[in-house]
Amino acid sequence: MLTADKARRRRDSSMATGNQLQNVGQRTEKADRQSAPAFRYRTAVVGLGYVGLPTALALHSAGHEVLGLDVSDARLGDIRTGRVDLLPSDHNRLAEAIGDEGRFDLVADASRLAEADTVLICVPTPIDHHLLPDLSPLAAACRTVVAQAVPGQTLVLTSTTYVGCTRDMLVEPLRRRGLVVGSDVFVAFAPERIDPGNDKHVQRQVPRVVGGVTDECVRRTRRVLEDCASFVYPVSSVETAELTKLYENTFRAVNISLANEFADISRGLGLDVTEVIDAAATKPYGFMAFYPGPGVGGHCIPCDPHYLLWQLRADRVSAPLIEATMQLVAGRPGKVVQRALEILADRGRALRGARILILGVAYKPGIADVRESPALEIIDRLRAAGAEVSYADDFIPSLVTSDGELRRTEQPETMEWELVLAHTLHPGADVSWLSRVPAVLDATYRLREFDNRAIL
Repeated sequence: MLTADKARRRRDSSMATGNQLQNVGQRTEKADRQSAPAFRYRTAVVGLGYVGLPTALALHSAGHEVLGLDVSDARLGDIRTGRVDLLPSDHNRLAEAIGDEGRFDLVADASRLAEADTVLICVPTPIDHHLLPDLSPLAAACRTVVAQAVPGQTLVLTSTTYVGCTRDMLVEPLRRRGLVVGSDVFVAFAPERIDPGNDKHVQRQVPRVVGGVTDECVRRTRRVLEDCASFVYPVSSVETAELTKLYENTFRAVNISLANEFADISRGLGLDVTEVIDAAATKPYGFMAFYPGPGVGGHCIPCDPHYLLWQLRADRVSAPLIEATMQLVAGRPGKVVQRALEILADRGRALRGARILILGVAYKPGIADVRESPALEIIDRLRAAGAEVSYADDFIPSLVTSDGELRRTEQPETMEWELVLAHTLHPGADVSWLSRVPAVLDATYRLREFDNRAIL
């Protein structure tokens, strides 16, 4: 664990090393090419999930020779056949890349990493059922990268993690191997910034933050990422970059929780919270619109702040606002279930035996991803209370619940439901049939046109 004192000592050491290597950092690109080892690939990407695959495709489109590494043969097979959840533009890139043998290669053999000039680590950093960081995928990936590292390489960690992780999992193990960071190899942290399913924020239009162990580490990383970002913003240390990412997603968690609280306030006052938020959003300064919902899901908001809280608890540092926020985040699905019970009770119906449909289970519209989706906990809680729960989602053919696999309901508009919970509304979905349902619990706050609608 990296304490504040350790971080300061390491930053001071890094600055000294950076000054010693300043003459190296001023070399020209031509000199770099003349002195660098002959690598077969410009970039290798470790982990080809929601971050790694789009990143690999963006770099290939920018002219890089790309090596993609993933431990899952099934995942590699899905990528080769195009059975992956990507934006349409990235599907086009994938089709072009798969046919570009020698410039876009997919492998499961970690020894091939030695063939790449730069290695980007893009593996997931989830939390467990106790809301504690699960560092096993990241630790395994870093061990692999360190074991295969060769002089001249640049190693870049992009996965969201605790402050000090880059040094703990890359810098120190490299040192134990006898490789000096800043001269033999180069290490940086550049947090990913990918918004799945959103074509308004494609990678090439989004800035990237980079913190390196030395100035030369920053320069080399910047040279790579500038090919797939609008610009690169360097910071003074890897720790600064690590905390930057944690702040970004903690900011979102806090504001979503505030929006949920205003939704409760607005319902109590008989007002439409989305109208309130839309009106507030007309202010051109000092306000950013966040909207309420059934909870938060995905790889970032429900997970990342726990990496910070876990580290702070170990150092006996309190963060009461963040702690309260994450308690509210964890409790939101339970409020959805309680509201469903109230709506059924108002109709003289118990939760036990009630036929309930969850409309949309992906964690956000337009994607086939249920990681940390509030719908999973909502389904488990409703079924535990005795309800007969089904779901419909064109993007998700099946999902795993606490009771086992649950397959989606086809043509839900033809069936009888006592309550439909509108959880996730995918773009272009026809929901007109909801007018025929006895009751709709609108957790999206967007179905204003239905008279049978109750809000969360």
